[in-house]
Amino acid sequence: MNFFDWDFALQILPRLLDASLKTIGITLAGFSIAIVLGLFLAVGRRSRQPWLSWPVTGVIEFIRSTPLLIQVYFLFFVLPNFGINLSALQAGIAGIALHYACYTAEVYRAGLDAVPRAQWEAVTALNMKPLTAYRKVILPQALRPIMPALGNYLISMLKDTPVLSAITVVEIMQRAKNIGSEHFRYLEPITMVGLFFLILSLGLAWLVRRLENRMELAR
Repeated sequence: MNFFDWDFALQILPRLLDASLKTIGITLAGFSIAIVLGLFLAVGRRSRQPWLSWPVTGVIEFIRSTPLLIQVYFLFFVLPNFGINLSALQAGIAGIALHYACYTAEVYRAGLDAVPRAQWEAVTALNMKPLTAYRKVILPQALRPIMPALGNYLISMLKDTPVLSAITVVEIMQRAKNIGSEHFRYLEPITMVGLFFLILSLGLAWLVRRLENRMELAR
């Protein structure tokens, strides 16, 4: 029976920590893109112009209805046939960002729909520019109720980064598998990766709750 080898765990810890930085970087970069792109997609889907709302709706539903793995495979292995060459890291970040942008778009849309109609009528009556109206009136009211959902997607994105190992991105899970195959010991690296995701997920959840509380106090 194999027991946890603490000496081996300490030996591989620096390699796992190094890979964890890439995992965190992918998550932060992907989520930063997703929350911005998701807002534009939500506004596009809510547009009264069919030439804009229909294609945006089609893109959102298509991406939400297909697995992330297929999407990153397409970006990394298929796009080069059309002259678009992305590195594994670029394809991974683009894939995970686009995938979650479509989910955050629906969250934004729910938040925007929840803004009282009187607020929309007020910005129209004041003849406010759309950008100013969204930034100063609409978005502050829409963001408060959707913060928990956005936080959940941030944590989900973190836990989905191992999918990118399929296109040779060496994030923390791939590093753990490599270590396991090198030393024929998987207990320590896989356990440590599980603890990494657990600790970071709990930390992110705490930060999201703090942000929620600050937004509530600012009301």
